[in-house]
Amino acid sequence: MHTDSFNELRQLIDFGLVVLIWLVQWIIYPSFLQVAPQRLVEWHAHYTQRMGYIVAPLMFGQLGLSALAVWQVGGGLNWLDLLLVLSCWGLTFGFSVPLHQRIAAGESHPKVLQRLVVTNWPRTLVWTLVFAMGFWR
Repeated sequence: MHTDSFNELRQLIDFGLVVLIWLVQWIIYPSFLQVAPQRLVEWHAHYTQRMGYIVAPLMFGQLGLSALAVWQVGGGLNWLDLLLVLSCWGLTFGFSVPLHQRIAAGESHPKVLQRLVVTNWPRTLVWTLVFAMGFWR
């Protein structure tokens, strides 16, 4: 793949994830607190399924392109990018997924929902940094 096209695709995917994560952080996760607890489990099931169709391809695409850049080009910035992308995966599966599993199991206590918002901040900031780094690639 031509370097400019490769970087444009990476930046496009990074942009998609950064827009998505800020929407999740500022609008979607806080809105969980506004849904009646007896309705949250059903609504959450629809949300997670539909969101998965958007998030999974973006995350896999970002990971694949970041790994490919390290493999083909190397360099400190590409390695840092890959480490940050991997940290997003770690934060996602270490914090967000378990909290979503709790919500799916019926734990709609405001403390669980607020924890989802609070623990999503590091992921939001890291994905923002990954996007910003794209201007220096």
